[in-house]
Amino acid sequence: DTTESIKGKHLTQDERAQIAILKRENYSNRQIAERLGRVPQTINNEINRGTVKQMRRQKQNGKTYDYYHTVYDPDSAHAAYMENRKRCGRRPKWSLSDAFVDWADTQMLDHHWSPDAVIGVAKQRDLFPVSLIPCTTTLYNWIDRQILRTKNMDLTEKLHRNTKSKRRKAPGHKRKMGPSISERPDAVNTRETFGHWEIDTVIGAKHKHDAVLLTLAERQTRFEVILKIDGKAAQPVTQAVASLVERAGAHMPSLFQTITS
Repeated sequence: DTTESIKGKHLTQDERAQIAILKRENYSNRQIAERLGRVPQTINNEINRGTVKQMRRQKQNGKTYDYYHTVYDPDSAHAAYMENRKRCGRRPKWSLSDAFVDWADTQMLDHHWSPDAVIGVAKQRDLFPVSLIPCTTTLYNWIDRQILRTKNMDLTEKLHRNTKSKRRKAPGHKRKMGPSISERPDAVNTRETFGHWEIDTVIGAKHKHDAVLLTLAERQTRFEVILKIDGKAAQPVTQAVASLVERAGAHMPSLFQTITS
């Protein structure tokens, strides 16, 4: 099979998480490239950049032994990528100062402002130099690229944001998927308590029989659980969640208070 490469698009954090899982399952770099729809050299470069040395300490017969091994770490790879991006070509606005990014995150996460409100207030009150304030579309792009701590799930108004023509008629058979995200308890939005999770599926190369990653992120700690499932349909997702419930056992009520999809 010929790999159809994705040109002009850098690897995302989700793709790096998939690479880490596939490496643990002993996939070759070429097989990983096929799964993600990338050229093999891109995967080779990524794994070289993200490979780190780790130490495992073991005690035996009263003596301590240190063992070193190398492993691909997606977080280290993403940090190296972000650092390289700062140094190449024209520096993006988000890399010029952390002040605006941190302030924007605070307004959107703690005060539930929309990106439009963040940009409007920043300009109106002259809170930052003009060179540090992006346009609203750019701020949305930063969120999509996971440059900020804010995620799309944190933006309740984005579900209603329509960037396409208003002449398109909404389908009349849209299913009701349950309570709106806007109805979540305040404890979920303020991140004051542990146990509130967000669940999503991540799809790599879109082939018929490809596996899917199910991700669960805990809102207070940002701790993530990533599971490999057979597809994005309801049955494999339900089976994966059921396996988590079984593992949690008696700790289930304290570990999983709410799950938002």
